[in-house]
Amino acid sequence: MWPDLPETQDLLAQAQRGEAEAVERLLTRHREPLRRMIGMRLDPALAARVDASDIVQDVLLEAHRRLSDYLRNPVLPFHLWLRHIAKDHMIDAHRRHRQAQRRSLDREQPLAHAGLGDHSSYELAGQLIDQEPTPATAAIRHELQRRLETAVNALENDDREIIVMRHFEQMTNQEVAGILGLTEAAASMRYLRALRRLKTQLTAE
Repeated sequence: MWPDLPETQDLLAQAQRGEAEAVERLLTRHREPLRRMIGMRLDPALAARVDASDIVQDVLLEAHRRLSDYLRNPVLPFHLWLRHIAKDHMIDAHRRHRQAQRRSLDREQPLAHAGLGDHSSYELAGQLIDQEPTPATAAIRHELQRRLETAVNALENDDREIIVMRHFEQMTNQEVAGILGLTEAAASMRYLRALRRLKTQLTAE
């Protein structure tokens, strides 16, 4: 999901040298991954009123404003730094919506329906369910995506979140461990347990 690290590092180095075009290219490369990451986590009730692209724009504006601070002290990989900014903006969006609507949106759905309809979800479902090849490839793909969507949304929050981070955001086990405050061994075990539960949900469904 996130852009390749070597090119990102090259663009960061150019940005550090004051090359404005590199900054624009860097942020543009991360726009779509950010949109997907935010779209996966917006509460459906909020998503009906707030476009993920609007939140992405706010995130990128803040990232542009704070980039010089990040370049002086890059304590996180760039995409994780963007992810932290995005999470703050999602929390703010939920808070503003609760105040405006005077109703609770406290139960977040970490994975929105729109985040699953892509090739990566088809690949994941295909890995977890044995499928005999048939001519109806499009129909099979659609059905696998539907089943995966149902199964992922049926998982507990912890399982759902680690599946999203490892598969849909394509984070490494080390990155997930850092975000969750776990050892790498514990993060790996949690991911494997989540995959087993997802496979159980898929087969049952």
